[in-house]
Amino acid sequence: MWRRIHSNRDPRDTLLSEIRKEFGTYFIILANYGKQVLTGNPRFFYWAMVFLMAVSMVLSFTVFRQPEEFRQPAPGLRESVAPVHEGFDQILEATAKIKETLRLKHLVDSITSRRSLTQADSMTLDTALSQLQRINTNH
Repeated sequence: MWRRIHSNRDPRDTLLSEIRKEFGTYFIILANYGKQVLTGNPRFFYWAMVFLMAVSMVLSFTVFRQPEEFRQPAPGLRESVAPVHEGFDQILEATAKIKETLRLKHLVDSITSRRSLTQADSMTLDTALSQLQRINTNH
């Protein structure tokens, strides 16, 4: 059923190792150039980093800040958020309904599989079907 796939590729060759083989010298040259520039001007790059962080902070609290009227939650989000215990209660209630539905289905199947029904069977079947309908309408 399953066919084994044979490959002549070396399993140690990965995408990263192939990229390293192809472009490794360029990466080394770029890294050495970056080290030279950073070690030659460390104070400049430190203060440039601090300045850019300060500019980012100022912009985030002024220009990019949204007014209160624009910060509305998504529609329907507020209604759908419920406390955790209500969520668990809903899960437990749904589980109970499913169990009851399965029990009633088994009862209905067992009654309908008989060749002839008695008066008691008809009453039981009617009660079970009305209970199923009640569970379905409470959905």
